[in-house]
Amino acid sequence: MFELRPYQAEAKQAVLTEWSEGHRKTLLVLCTGLGKTIVFSSVAEHQVNLGHRVLIMAHRGELLTQAADKLKLVTGLDAVFEQGSSRSIDSFLPVTVGSVQSLSQEKRLASFPYDYFQDIIVDEAHHCLSDSYQRVLEHFPQANILGVTATPDRGDKQTLGQFFDSQAYEYSMSKAIREGYLSPVKARMIPLKVDISKAGVTGGDYNAADIGCALEPYLMQIAKVMAEYCRGRKTVVFLPLIATSRKFCQMLNDNGLRSAEVNGNSENRSEILTDFEQGRYDVLCNSMLLTEGWDCPAVDCVVVLRPTKVRSLYQQMVGRGMRLSPGKTELLLLDFLWLTERHDLCKPSSLIARNEKIAEAMDAQMAESPEEFDLIEAEEQAEQDVLKEREDALARELALMRSKKKKLVDPIQYALSIAAEDLAGYEPTFPWEMGPPSEKQLAFLERRGIFPNAVENAGLASLLIDRLKRRQEEGLATPKQIRCLERFGFRQVGTWQFADANRLISRLAVNRWCIPRGINPAIYVPRKVV
Repeated sequence: MFELRPYQAEAKQAVLTEWSEGHRKTLLVLCTGLGKTIVFSSVAEHQVNLGHRVLIMAHRGELLTQAADKLKLVTGLDAVFEQGSSRSIDSFLPVTVGSVQSLSQEKRLASFPYDYFQDIIVDEAHHCLSDSYQRVLEHFPQANILGVTATPDRGDKQTLGQFFDSQAYEYSMSKAIREGYLSPVKARMIPLKVDISKAGVTGGDYNAADIGCALEPYLMQIAKVMAEYCRGRKTVVFLPLIATSRKFCQMLNDNGLRSAEVNGNSENRSEILTDFEQGRYDVLCNSMLLTEGWDCPAVDCVVVLRPTKVRSLYQQMVGRGMRLSPGKTELLLLDFLWLTERHDLCKPSSLIARNEKIAEAMDAQMAESPEEFDLIEAEEQAEQDVLKEREDALARELALMRSKKKKLVDPIQYALSIAAEDLAGYEPTFPWEMGPPSEKQLAFLERRGIFPNAVENAGLASLLIDRLKRRQEEGLATPKQIRCLERFGFRQVGTWQFADANRLISRLAVNRWCIPRGINPAIYVPRKVV
């Protein structure tokens, strides 16, 4: 029996819970390498056991084959294909693996009754807003829909929020690395200035032809740099054009790296990929072919020579090297000094930074460091720097507010006090989150000491309530305690235990609300009670 990892089991249950609670269209976010195919195969098995027919839909043949193979491995279930000449209608098999290109054909789609599938799983769900996907999904109006994507990009989710009712589960790349399910990432900035400032934008991203032209003068220098840093590693290089990929592959061979090139027109593509996996090549060059549907866990170096503004694409490229593999200790990510006037170029910080402030702090660290650095350590340091900056700003604000004797805590002030980045930078995604908070939510928040008039939407209200309840269970300081002690200049009260805050407030009261002698609020830390 195939045993799910803890987060995979949580993800499966979260999806089933969303469906059972009436959120018919829900989203699952698991980044590359965490087994999203395993999770949705297990979900499919659960629904089949209820007597349902399940459709697993994708846009590429490799993804369809991968889904069918994984379904068999995880659950023992066979699937019938709906693709090309292969038809699934009236098959005795309850799971169909279908190509969106085939299913969206009007005559073919019309052959399916509207209630034929009770559940639909969309792999690589960031594609599902296209006309072809929507045509299929609308044909089965009562089906439960699970969208699975590897890209927890806020912009993507806001767009997907136009279709999906909820997000069932998300397991971040940062958490997965910390818990040992993905490879650690070491990033190195190569001090080579590549000017892409004249590259145009097509379809929301840099024009591939323009990027190819901009790279031409630098290819030999980059090949020499790779010969220094990539030797002894299993390396994948992403390039903008097939012609550029072929040219660069030859340069790498000239510099002593056994290299091969693969593209969508390669007749011996499978053979090349197998040879690379078996170690006959050191480097594999491709023009954006290997972003989806290909796995080689032993890859331990990724070079992105296709700069992009699209975070999901960047994550897909880097994700090719983040799987665990015997003997592999880390992924080396080589980045370059891309010269551009635009400020939305994806960088290593884009992989894990939770907001722009943290990303900016990480980028500054990387630009100043001549050595490679650990991405998680850089994130932690950046979070500390950003938190200190916000704490200093909060201290100045509190100094101005003392005279007002405000009775309730502003939600953003509260978020900063407890170092909750998700609250401080919260933006609603799904329609229900964007609506106004309920009277019940506002009443609860006011009872707990939060200023309700500053809570603008139901999503923030729900997040605040969950956090308040969790902190109460953990015995941490309440908003009212935090407000009281911060008025006297005490710092980081949000990290204190309820009992510690209560003792200090009682001591202040006994001292006629004056700070006791010997206590400096700016550096005071509660003593541990034995």
